[in-house]
Amino acid sequence: MKPRHIGFLFNHEAVHQVAHSAPTALALSRDYPEFDVELLVSSDEQMAELRRIAAQFPGQRCRMTRIDCNIAEKLLDALIGKFLPIRKVAVLRANLGRFARLDALVTPEKTSAMIKHRFRLNDLTMVYARHGAGDRALSFNADNALFDFLLLPGAKFRDRLDAAGHLAGRAFEVVGYPKFDLVRDDAPRLFDNDRPTVLYNPHFDPRLSSWYRHGAAVLDFFYRSEAFNLVFAPHIMLFERLLHISLEERSVMIRKRLPRRFHDCPHMLIDIGSPASADMTYTMGADIYLGDVSSQIYEFIYRPRPCVFVNAHNADWEHSRDYEHWRLGEVIDDSAALGPALDRAAAMHEQTYAARQREAFAYTFDLQQTPSATRAARAIVEFLNSQSD
Repeated sequence: MKPRHIGFLFNHEAVHQVAHSAPTALALSRDYPEFDVELLVSSDEQMAELRRIAAQFPGQRCRMTRIDCNIAEKLLDALIGKFLPIRKVAVLRANLGRFARLDALVTPEKTSAMIKHRFRLNDLTMVYARHGAGDRALSFNADNALFDFLLLPGAKFRDRLDAAGHLAGRAFEVVGYPKFDLVRDDAPRLFDNDRPTVLYNPHFDPRLSSWYRHGAAVLDFFYRSEAFNLVFAPHIMLFERLLHISLEERSVMIRKRLPRRFHDCPHMLIDIGSPASADMTYTMGADIYLGDVSSQIYEFIYRPRPCVFVNAHNADWEHSRDYEHWRLGEVIDDSAALGPALDRAAAMHEQTYAARQREAFAYTFDLQQTPSATRAARAIVEFLNSQSD
């Protein structure tokens, strides 16, 4: 019998989504020889990251295929790609024939749903292997129902999607978080001193992020600090584009340049987009998390530690499930409150937040002895087998 052909799509400007679905693809190709697993990759950076991860899966048989768009769309992307996601959609449109030949396509992001619902490949089975595990409403919107099969990290996603009505008649499976299969438990040493290290990880969303209103003051605080190191590793998309548009929040912001002095400060590490900013190097290595709405908070509490959150948009967060993670540390409304909040963060963590973090982590991620990627691969196989019965 001819092997069934399943594609895993990696189609983004940055590399941060790769680790969320690559382990599943590699486990599937290793454990199920009846599947021909092809990784469809739209950039050299993503290809390099896939090869790095693949080295951790001996026996995997994935084929890696570079995909692209046409020359005219590349030129348009070169002109305005720093403002709008031109290339991502162009790559989808240019490869419809390739997608049509697949038995199924797995993707970690929801833009790819337009393959089926805008470009009319209605017979293509699409699997959503989401990236990230945050609380923003966008994670639980109706776009989830555009896919044939959903891989969910834990009970939080099942419960919120079900409450929103997006699981009705929808096939899904709770499989854990394949990215955690790649994590080493030993924390990397980030600085050659004994100061506690703070990870500042603002989101890119122009309304919700603390960066636009407080970012410069936060970096200045640490630049002058004699008590803390700082890793500034924002969401990888913050510096990928010059213009950030939030259709959901109806806001637009122009991202400002980062002053050179911060790069030259010995107790500050600035990383605006390397693979290390997405592979948990900093969430494992830092002592304190400082952020706003980035889902990386849930990767940080893989080991519970102190957290501080900046409410830069006057959110009524105590009455919203979209800010559940703000119950895992102190919330401040202004950068002027940062110093005192950091000074008391360790004590408050032990008194109040450590237990909350353990509970939130267990609700967000259903981790078991079996690796998450193995569970996700098995879930995909069982779903596709049920479709062919």
